[in-house]
Amino acid sequence: MTVITVSTVGFREVRELSPEGMIFTSLLIISSISAFAYSISALTTYFVDGEYRNTFKVARLKKQIDKLENHVIVCGHGRVGEMAVSELRDHDTTVVIVEKDEARCEILRQEGFLVISGDATNDENLEQAGINKAKALIATMPVDAHNLYVILSARVKNEKILLISRASQINSVNKLKVAGADNVIMPDKVGGAHMASLVAMPDVVEFLDHIRIQGGDSINLEEISMDQFPNNMSKSTLGDIIENDSSGVNVVGVKRPNGEYKINPGPETLLDADCKLFVLGTSEQIKSLNKMLKFA
Repeated sequence: MTVITVSTVGFREVRELSPEGMIFTSLLIISSISAFAYSISALTTYFVDGEYRNTFKVARLKKQIDKLENHVIVCGHGRVGEMAVSELRDHDTTVVIVEKDEARCEILRQEGFLVISGDATNDENLEQAGINKAKALIATMPVDAHNLYVILSARVKNEKILLISRASQINSVNKLKVAGADNVIMPDKVGGAHMASLVAMPDVVEFLDHIRIQGGDSINLEEISMDQFPNNMSKSTLGDIIENDSSGVNVVGVKRPNGEYKINPGPETLLDADCKLFVLGTSEQIKSLNKMLKFA
């Protein structure tokens, strides 16, 4: 009677119950009320604590990343990763960041970045970042073993992706390349060499820094693939390209399909669809060239 009264289920049974039936019914009433109370508590927590917002954010992020193609994945957003993301953003390149520091992830989301919160060494996080459709992955984590694992997993999942890794130890360079990295950068070595060059040939280094690839600089150095030109120009000489180009950029180098570089090529240089041109010009000239290629 006490259980029936407290639960407010009513006093009239369909038929008389035996003592065993009363016990069973009492337990059923108690377990049902407990389950109902727990459900209400869980729903209240879900909405009051804002967990539903996180669920919608994750779903929206997944939908955005699923639409991406030819984007760049940056694993780790420390000092090196931050610089890489900044440079890519200057070039209007879509970036997906994989970072395990949740506080940093929240800051990046507020700045408008696409962020996967989690460890980049977890294959599931790489898949969420769209590894199968990405054009490049940059591993900038401070631990070489973590970068090695990421490079190895990325190469297995996407054979055509461009893989660039950071290395802290000299003996990690070959291991990363064997794992599938196309390029391995040692920030300390690059920084030291740059400082030494400023002593040995300061004017040359300052000039190169001035024309360094940055979207906000007045002078830019960019690469243009021959397959971006009209079909009738895919197989021609450099002179033909210059004659048809009204942007005023200067071609300072050519990369052949076999990896050979030709510096300061002449107008008679033969080109094909697999070549790449390195052009130097002002921001306006580069924009004019890109506009021409876009509508060609």
